[in-house]
Amino acid sequence: MGKTDSAEPRVSTVGKALSRAPAFLRQQLWLWPLVAAAMLVFVGVWVRSRMERALEAQIIGTLVTTLDANTEALREWVKATKSLAEVLSANENVRRHVEALLAHAKRQGTSAPVLLAAADRIPLHGILQPAAESRGFKGYVVLDTNLLVVASGAEQIVGSTSAAVHAAQFQPCLAGDTTITRPFRSPVPMPDDAGNPRPGLPVMFVLAPIRSAAGAVEAILGLRISPEKDFTRILATARMGRSGETYAFDRNGVLLSQSRFEDDLKRLGLIPDAKDAQSVLTLQLRDPQVDLRGGRQSPKRPSEQEPIKAVQLAAAGQKGVDARGYRDYRGARVVGAWTWLEDFDIGLATQQDLSEAYGLAAPIRAGFWIMFGFLTLGSAVVYILMRAARKSALKATRFGQYTLDDEIGSGGFGNVFRGHHALMHRPVAVKVLSPLADSRAVARFEREVQLTCQLSHPNTIALYDYGHTPEGLFYYAMEYLEGLSLAQLIEKYGAQPEGRVIHILRQVCGSLAEAHSKGLVHRDIKPHNIFLTNRGGIPDFVKVLDFGLVKARNLPEQVQITGANATLGTPLYMSPESVKSPDRVDAASDLYSLGSVAYELLSGQPVFGGSTVGEVMVRQVQEMPERPSVRMKRPVSPDFEDLLMQCLAKKPGDRPAGAAALEGALAHCAVSGAWTLQDAADWWQKFAAAQNAKTAVLPVT
Repeated sequence: MGKTDSAEPRVSTVGKALSRAPAFLRQQLWLWPLVAAAMLVFVGVWVRSRMERALEAQIIGTLVTTLDANTEALREWVKATKSLAEVLSANENVRRHVEALLAHAKRQGTSAPVLLAAADRIPLHGILQPAAESRGFKGYVVLDTNLLVVASGAEQIVGSTSAAVHAAQFQPCLAGDTTITRPFRSPVPMPDDAGNPRPGLPVMFVLAPIRSAAGAVEAILGLRISPEKDFTRILATARMGRSGETYAFDRNGVLLSQSRFEDDLKRLGLIPDAKDAQSVLTLQLRDPQVDLRGGRQSPKRPSEQEPIKAVQLAAAGQKGVDARGYRDYRGARVVGAWTWLEDFDIGLATQQDLSEAYGLAAPIRAGFWIMFGFLTLGSAVVYILMRAARKSALKATRFGQYTLDDEIGSGGFGNVFRGHHALMHRPVAVKVLSPLADSRAVARFEREVQLTCQLSHPNTIALYDYGHTPEGLFYYAMEYLEGLSLAQLIEKYGAQPEGRVIHILRQVCGSLAEAHSKGLVHRDIKPHNIFLTNRGGIPDFVKVLDFGLVKARNLPEQVQITGANATLGTPLYMSPESVKSPDRVDAASDLYSLGSVAYELLSGQPVFGGSTVGEVMVRQVQEMPERPSVRMKRPVSPDFEDLLMQCLAKKPGDRPAGAAALEGALAHCAVSGAWTLQDAADWWQKFAAAQNAKTAVLPVT
């Protein structure tokens, strides 16, 4: 048996072992997520098939019970309120004083001064006003059979026939029946809670007949009810959660009770945004077709919108319930039940936001925890396998023709190593994609390499090679840079001289001009992606990095890789159009981002700040930036400042015609050339001394 050749390098043996092992590992990494997904699908189908009916039945039962409870409470309240009015109208002293008032009016006339001067008005007021207030009413009126107000706690309406406007609601009482009117707007000023007369105030009355000794109806006693308080309070007897409400409406879909979301309605513009504005008799219960709470506007004018489902069906006499969901007057998806009360001639609806109704359901919680358990178990298995594969793969010190020396950075997508070419010993930076990255991330990095390789401008990062390790890890090699990014420059040294800013910008423009000429838009120009180095004896040499979000025009397949229709980039430097229409950005968007970088480089502060990402993005779209000279409270060369503000124009067409045009304009600025080669060399000498050693700070994205 021949002697084994021991001259074969040890690393080769390890490489062979690794090349055989990953096949099994790769199978496991694909297999376990599929198994976990299959289990989740099975559980989801099982939960849905067995609990869907139970869930809907539970929601329907709760809706119907709530609606019935509020309907019964309304009927009991109506009954009790009518009884109180009948007791007062049957009071002998009340009847006597009313008869005397009617006789006085018949003799002396029905003008307000005559009625207010009648001797029986004061004792009648002394009986009715305290009795009404003690029972929770807002006041009283006494009307003759012609609906003339002969007495009232609100003296300004005495002598008027304002009730005649709503005569149809008063007719049952003239026929001898005690009744409660629907809410209506008072045609004359009525006192509000503060006692101030207000025109058009929503009112409703309980009306009881005042009969003569012979039993004939000779007058009406009306006790005033507050629709936004007393009537609404009865409909809130039973509520569902934080978003549930029961409300009343008429056949035209006008709200008769107060909405639970009155403040939101003012914010959404559904009712006037005034202190005394209210939803009663103001809100039209119509379907806006979109959820207004998200800031969207209805595609139709209010007069063109259809009534919401509950109003349409209830007004048609159909009692019903919907647990699948429909839009309410805010555009929110709700579940609801509705009915029409013929004896009151009003509709009632109970509703709750669909998200809350289903979120509170116990079966859904149980199904969630089951699926979550399987997800956690599957994720743990996948994580353990991927972590083991990663550790095994990263132990190797060789990636293709490149030997890794040490790790110099890490990020969410992988690690960056300082290394060198095995034969040429040229220093390189090797970016290795994490094994945890999905296929979209791999595709993005491959695409970054392929697109960047098309660029040859000296101010663009140079990529040398890319490939896959035997373990399936994606990597690529690029030139190794020593120096610092503009983000680090601003953080450590603050605002920079105008001449240096122009010197840097002109180099970035050169890189972008080449990219734009090839139909490539960077889409993520920011201080972190612009690197300063001392290259070939040339100080302050710029390198533009990270073309990972680059958009290639006329390449529709890129949507699947970069999510071109998604909002990509860094909010502090994003153009208005990249916020509003990320699928339509072009080269002008890069110029806006470059203007934002220049602004921060010149002033030491970003163009816009904000406490949230959303706030910054809104300001990028809507707000004009402050001029740098105003921000810094010191003069800035007018031609340079005007050019910078032109880059920050909200409309792409108002910006420079292109990166090349911008570079030319920068070259003609008065301070262009103020930053000399000697200035740059002196700065880098001080920087090197402060660092005590050259440090590679290549960002990882």
